[in-house]
Amino acid sequence: MAEVTYTGGPLPVAAKGRNSVGWLGVLCLIATEACLFAYLLFSYFYIAIQRGPGWSPEPNPSLAMAGPNTLILLASSVAAWWGEGGAKGGQRTRQLLGLSLAILLGAIFLIVQVFEWKAKTFRPTDGSYGSLYFTITGFHMAHVVVGLAMLIAVTGWSWLGLFQPRRHEPVSNVVVYWHFVDAVWLAVFATFYLAPHLMW
Repeated sequence: MAEVTYTGGPLPVAAKGRNSVGWLGVLCLIATEACLFAYLLFSYFYIAIQRGPGWSPEPNPSLAMAGPNTLILLASSVAAWWGEGGAKGGQRTRQLLGLSLAILLGAIFLIVQVFEWKAKTFRPTDGSYGSLYFTITGFHMAHVVVGLAMLIAVTGWSWLGLFQPRRHEPVSNVVVYWHFVDAVWLAVFATFYLAPHLMW
């Protein structure tokens, strides 16, 4: 059997950056999830306007836990961005530290959020407010869990040395999703913790 030697130049590789399938997939995921949270938050404001003052069991929500917890989640986003910069620049230590710190801060956010739930004087079955509060924050917590799982995966692959400056798209895609999760929390925080102080 004769052998054939290919001399036609380099073989094509998968698209990278904003032309990659992974990037487009993350954008589609973010778009659909953004619609979900937009519908849920619209429901909150619609019912709040219809019911008027007094519909919430906590007209002046405390910021004692939610405020610092918001800063923790934002810090995790900064850490993830810093780690992504390490992946792009071939700085493996920075990459691992940034992603690991993002995971740690995200886990702390989840723990504080559970304590926040337990501190509430109402439950999901206590009227429309309780139902909306636990549904929306619960959906967000689920997205945080998914984001943490993705961060853990790319951090593990980073430990194995699978990413280089020319091949860092999985890290960037996960970090973009994590930024989205943080941005959603800002909307949730503004809705449940800031808006009540301004609306009534």
